Amino acid sequence: MAAPSFDAAFQAKFLDLIAWRRDVREFRPDPLPDGLFERLVATASLAPSVGLSQPWRFVLVEDPVRRAAVRDDFARCNADALSAQADERGGLYARLKLAGFDQAPLQFAVFADRTTGQGHFLGRRTMPEMAEYSTVAAIHTLWLAARTEGLGLGWVSILDPDTVTRALEVPPEWRFIGYFCLGYPSREDDVPALERLAWERRRDAAGFILRR
Repeated sequence: MAAPSFDAAFQAKFLDLIAWRRDVREFRPDPLPDGLFERLVATASLAPSVGLSQPWRFVLVEDPVRRAAVRDDFARCNADALSAQADERGGLYARLKLAGFDQAPLQFAVFADRTTGQGHFLGRRTMPEMAEYSTVAAIHTLWLAARTEGLGLGWVSILDPDTVTRALEVPPEWRFIGYFCLGYPSREDDVPALERLAWERRRDAAGFILRR
């Protein structure tokens, strides 16, 4: 089979996709079509993984009690983070919307399974953390795929991994990577919210290149 050709028009559209991918915190309550989440996970599973291990584990969280446990943990962790901020940053931090629990129609957690025998541990003996890196690659693939469907994804990282692992009753050897809210965004913007609110600004890419 011949490899596909990605012309200039496709390349421009792909850059648009990258630029308009946002970490969304405000959602419309509209439900997602049946089967869409499963299709997104299938696309995510095309992501590169060390040794073709596919260590990612997607946990769809539908139980209201489990959702509430995660939300409560976020509230505790967020309060601790707020108290640790310096005065000038604390005021801004308090205004940031850092989760979309109450609006997003779909929530899921992602874990990395370092113990999986798939891939026969190729590339993981000296760097076992490659399982986590592979899982993040799958998350990013899903993130872009979701954007092509008009969806927004919010990554909630202000959580205690042990608490989430217990709340979702997953194997203790799975490592928590992140908790996600998925739905249709209530607004569209090609500028990150943290940049709009002056929390941080995006640096020029040239500054990340080191030559030796």
